[in-house]
Parts: sequence; structure tokens; C-alpha cells
Amino acid sequence: MLKTMISACRRLGFVSSILALAALGLSAANFPAPNMDAAPVAGKQTATAVLAGGCFWGVEAVFERLKGVSNVVSGFAGGSKTTAHYEIVSTGMTGHAESVEITYDPSQISYGKLLQVFFSVAHDPTTLNRQGPDRGTQYRSAIFYANDEQKRVAEAYIRQLNDAKVFSHPIVTQVVPLSGFYAAEAYHQHFIDHNPDYPYVVYNDLPKLKALEKQFPDWLARR
Repeated sequence: MLKTMISACRRLGFVSSILALAALGLSAANFPAPNMDAAPVAGKQTATAVLAGGCFWGVEAVFERLKGVSNVVSGFAGGSKTTAHYEIVSTGMTGHAESVEITYDPSQISYGKLLQVFFSVAHDPTTLNRQGPDRGTQYRSAIFYANDEQKRVAEAYIRQLNDAKVFSHPIVTQVVPLSGFYAAEAYHQHFIDHNPDYPYVVYNDLPKLKALEKQFPDWLARR
């Protein structure tokens, strides 16, 4: 059994970030790419990015479908190791945000492209401490940067999107240093692949994957 899984913040909802973007008249097709990106690299390399965009199930599923991404782990960032457990994080009192750690090859996909997917498909960056039916600081939008370059790219992109008024409301995404990332329990990993018919997934996460396939077909890895 999936642990009586749905706490108050995993209740069934009918709002997804894709529907929120649609309500704003946006689509990834006309979503601007970042003007500033990480420096290009030659040859296969490995880098990581840690992003928080609400429930990690859907965010994980989006990024693990991209070319150049070798692994995505659902977990927690923003709090301490001792409180990095789902039931504790769900109280909203730990400082953690549900997050994903993305391992990728920057010679195949850049940090800026990851952020383009993050802002256009993976979540709604204009809702404070909320994504769809989930509410609480653990569902906040955040970019946990690992170095100064990631910080510069993230802050510049947010300014670019706000200046262009891509969204009808300001972006509330935090850009904060990464102090640690802690993997969530095993039953959370690759949750959508294992539970594609789960009601929360059907209404909140599968629309994100359909949007990703439609808007970024050339960025998708073979599965």
C-alpha cells in the first residue's frame, strides 16, 4: 500500500500548472528561451540542478524525459537532513520544499534549457506556496543554485520573463543557495511510471507530460 499516501496536501485536485498557463494565454511554443545561459561545454560532462515546483512526482517525470538527462531524484531541499522525511515535510514546518535533483550532460542540454522547461511546462511560478491543489511552503517554487553561474542564469531569466510580462502576475520563484538535497522515500521515486492511473497524477501531472511532448518534441529522449 502506498502509505495512506495522500495527506491533506495530496488530496485530489483538478488544477494543473498546464491549465494555469493556458488560462494565462501561454504555451511553451511561444515561451521565450533565456537570453543568458551557462557557458557551453564540449564533450560529455555531468552537472546537477535542483529545482522545486510543487509535488515532485510531476516535476520528476517531466525532466526525466529530456535528452541529456541521465537521472532525476525526488527529494527535499531547504531544510535539515534530520527532517527530510515526507511525513515531517508535509507539516510545512521544516523549511524543506519538495524538489528534484536533475543529473544532466550540459553538452546536450543546457542549464538555461532546463529552466525554460521548468517555467513553461513543469509548474506555475506565479503562485506563492501553492501548486494546483497543494498548499504550503513545501510546495513553493524555488531554484536551489549550486554555483554562481546557476545563480546568474536563474536571476537573469526571471528578470527577462518578468520584464516581458510573460505571465500576468510576477514570478515568485525563490533563487537560493543549495545547502543540501535529500532523496525522498523509495515509493516516491518514478511515481508516475509506476502509478500512471493514480487520480492525482491523471488530473495534475499527465497534462504536463502531454504539453512537454507537444511543445518540445525535439528535446525528448527515447523511452
